Formats: sequence, structure tokens, C-alpha cells
Amino acid sequence: MSEEPRVEIYTKENCSYCDEAKALFDEKGIEYAEYNVTGDEERFEEMVERTGGRKRAPEVFVDDELIGGWDDTSALEETGELDEKLGLVTDGGEDVVEHRKLIIAGTGIAGLTAAIYAGRGDNDPLVIEGDEPGGQLTLTTDVANYPGFPEGISGPELVNNMKEQARKFGADLKNGIVESVDADQRPFRVELTNGDVYTADAIIAASGASARTLGIPGEDELMGYGLSTCATCDGAFFRDEDMLVVGGGDAAMEEATFLTKFADTVYIAHRREEFRAEQYWIDRVHEKVEAGEIEIMKNTELIEIHGSKEEGVDHVTLVRNDKGHPTDRLDDPETEEFDFDVGAVFFAIGHTPNTEYLEGTGVEMDDEGYLRTQGGSGGGQTETDVPGIFGAGDVVDFHYQQAVTAAGMGSKAALDVDEYLEDLERASTSEAEAAAADD
Repeated sequence: MSEEPRVEIYTKENCSYCDEAKALFDEKGIEYAEYNVTGDEERFEEMVERTGGRKRAPEVFVDDELIGGWDDTSALEETGELDEKLGLVTDGGEDVVEHRKLIIAGTGIAGLTAAIYAGRGDNDPLVIEGDEPGGQLTLTTDVANYPGFPEGISGPELVNNMKEQARKFGADLKNGIVESVDADQRPFRVELTNGDVYTADAIIAASGASARTLGIPGEDELMGYGLSTCATCDGAFFRDEDMLVVGGGDAAMEEATFLTKFADTVYIAHRREEFRAEQYWIDRVHEKVEAGEIEIMKNTELIEIHGSKEEGVDHVTLVRNDKGHPTDRLDDPETEEFDFDVGAVFFAIGHTPNTEYLEGTGVEMDDEGYLRTQGGSGGGQTETDVPGIFGAGDVVDFHYQQAVTAAGMGSKAALDVDEYLEDLERASTSEAEAAAADD
């Protein structure tokens, strides 16, 4: 490898993960060549050829070696391998990098709102970005229901505005992922996946949730090669293809509506008769159905994806039963199995909370990993069973899961932390005064 590695990043417009990849290299002071493939067919074909058929962005190369997309790049950053490839010396693993009053895990709406409030409260928050910086809202093209934006606002723009606001009030944002929290000591010991260790008097878990997958044949092989969990990220790469969206909630309706800009026809496969989405999205989808842009396949489930990395998705195998949940009725003679031609598949089937790093701390969770907080009508509603650890956003809320409710929880968590830290300071002062009196 050359002394100064050559970094190349293929990007596209309105791509939050592309922005995160560039921000990571900017943070490291590494220069890079950016190739925007939007509207540039030659560059796009070049990217597909160099990546062995991948049709997604970003794609990162270091000295002509394919690092991969944002997931791959951030994974190498977590282990310190990226710095090794870049010829950088890392301080990972040294104990302790820094002590902070408050560490916030996650930069979604809940985490950033908490950071704004905590910064204004002079609580010196350090915000760890997580493996999905900006959270789920960065994957949303049109946020039409966030108060104060009558014309709507894009998810990435709203998140970037909130980041700027948090920094204005004194929050520090750091690229990284929390690996574990040691709650057996005070202050808490917080270790990142790259080995860096911090201590903190309080922690707000606002690490959000990650997109679920189905675990079906073809899924692992074709993820990034025609299969995606982000329509706004990858939809434009499959222009004029028939596309399949799997799911029946708000996300599925929104993604299907968005994909009509690129697809020949968008098909929605939902395992039940009724959708879970709010009426607004159902109405929008039915408008597209009437226009011939969307077709709905109810009581239908995806069981296999066929294709190759070289050619992408070729077709899928579906099952259908009018009673719903056909994969639970595979032995039913009424269950029909059939192949269906599509060129791209998008999962929109919900999320799993990112709370693994709190295992072993004593924080109580439900069977799916969502944090249990105190609730009630007074202060301390966002505190978990472990004093000093608080929860906000999609790690707690499995019901509403709205940007505005996440923001509200983030503000409550920061206010609860402020009260907690004041109590700590008063207790410390009392102990010091008592010790001085004894002397």
C-alpha cells in the first residue's frame, strides 16, 4: 500500500449513508475521490463492474481494494482495521479515553433531541453515532408530519439540522458503536467496538432499531445485489424493473409509493388481509393502485429469492393462502406456491431494538429486547431499573415509533438525567462536607 492511500467513494444523491461514509473519512483527515453515479450511466456501470455486480451506494475503495458499503466500512472502523488500511495510528484499546457526565448512544431523533437538551443543561454530552447514524429517519425522503414543517422536510435534512443544533449547544458527536456497558462500577464504564473506553455518570440509550430480515434462501447471497432494506437508498439503481416490497405497515406503504418513481410496477406482498399502516398511507397506495403503478398481493409471503451476484435478482418464490399467514399453512392444499418475476426486492417488515450492549447490566428488557422504563406521571419516567441508565426512542417504544414521540422521549430523558446528575452532585457534596466535619 502506498504511503498515502488512494480512497475512492462511489456515491449518489440524497444518500444518507454516502454522507456518513464521507464524514468518516473527513473526520480522519483522509482525502478521497468522490464519484457521484446519479445520472452518470458510465460511472454507474464502472461501479457495478468494480464491485462485482453490487447496485448500491456508497461503495468504498482503498488502493483499489473494495472495502464495501457503509455497513462494511463502519464494521472495519469498529475493529480498527480501517485505520490499519489507511496507515493511521489508532489509540483504540487505551483505558480510559475520557470521562463525561453523559454519554448518549445513538444519533436518531431521540438521541439528538436528548443531546440538544443535555447540551443546553450544561451536561457535556458525548453522542456515539452508532451503526446507523441518524437513525431510521435518514432513510425517509418525505417527513410530512413533523410539527413546524408545513411543506414537509426530508429525513436526512431534519437529522442534519438537529446535529448542527446539538453541536451548537455543546454536544460532541463521535463515530463509533457501543460494545458494552459495565454497570457494576460508578462511573459507568462504556467500551466501544474499536476498543476505546469512556466513563460516564449517566447513559441515555437511544440506539434505535435495525431493519429485520426474513432468513430465507437467497437472502444472504443477494443482499446488496437486488435485495435491500432501504428503498430510498437503492431504489434508483433498479429503474424500469418490476419491484417487490415485503410488508404491511407504514414503512412498506411509504417505500412502495417512493419506488413508483423508478419501477415499471411495484408489488406489495403482505401476509395478511388487512394492512397495519395508517389510513394516510393506505390511501396513497390505493391512489397508485388506481393509476396502475402498484399491485397488492394480500395473504402472500416470500419464501425464496433467486438470482446471482452477477445478474442480480431474477425472480422470487411466493406462497399464498386466502386465510393469511401462508407459511404457517404450507401443508394446506389451498396454499399456492408460485414463482414471480421481479428485478428487485425490498424488505419493510419491522425492526429489532439495538440493546445488546446493555445485556448483563441489570436493565430489564422484554422478550424482543425493548427496554422497560419507569413510566408514571412524575419525573424519572425514562429511567431503567439501573439508576443512571435511561432509555428513549425506538429502544423503548415498540408501539408509536414516530419521530415526534421519539423527540419527546429524548427531551424527557435529558431532563431526567439532569435531575439525576444534580442529585449525584448534592450527594457528593454532602459526603465531602461530612468527611470534612469528621476531620
